[in-house]
Amino acid sequence: MQKVEFWLDTLCPWAWMTSRWLTEVEKVRDVDITWNVMSLYFLNLGRDWITDEYLENAHKALGPLRVMVAAQKSMGPSVVGDLYTAYGNHIHLQKEDFSRELSERVISELGLPASLAESAEDESLDSDIIEIHTRGLSLVGEDVGTPIIAVDSTAFFGPVLSPAPQGERAGVLFDAVVTAAQFPEFFELKRTRTVGPIFD
Repeated sequence: MQKVEFWLDTLCPWAWMTSRWLTEVEKVRDVDITWNVMSLYFLNLGRDWITDEYLENAHKALGPLRVMVAAQKSMGPSVVGDLYTAYGNHIHLQKEDFSRELSERVISELGLPASLAESAEDESLDSDIIEIHTRGLSLVGEDVGTPIIAVDSTAFFGPVLSPAPQGERAGVLFDAVVTAAQFPEFFELKRTRTVGPIFD
């Protein structure tokens, strides 16, 4: 079984696209995925080229991340992926705004304790977010955002995808990522994006 870790922020549509690819990979390859939070708010805080509007929205995204961390603490790591999928469906597909009500809906849909919604405003959980976030960055470097994927002990930013490959095509791409991870001298492969996130 191939161990994979993935770092995400509910704010980022590109992380959502990559995560949908990984959910397809789970269907066609023997993988064990650990879903980890990271925060674009904490990543970009203090960077003078980042707009106040972006930071304000990234700060709102802390609510879902706090809920995920609180759920992970009480129920184990497997709940993070379920929460992320539920949040992503509302945020990226249904275009809903970050709010306490959104967290309440997501928690209700998954049958989780309603009290978990209170963690969306619990700033004490930010230290846990930063710790998990920092571990992801320590594997790949400071000059990236989300998504981050780690295959065994090798991590990359990306892959950035649109739309997410499905079925065996998802598996073939994953095989290529696993192959690239075997080369410590490989760092970057990139081209200009010509489309936005295609959620269909």
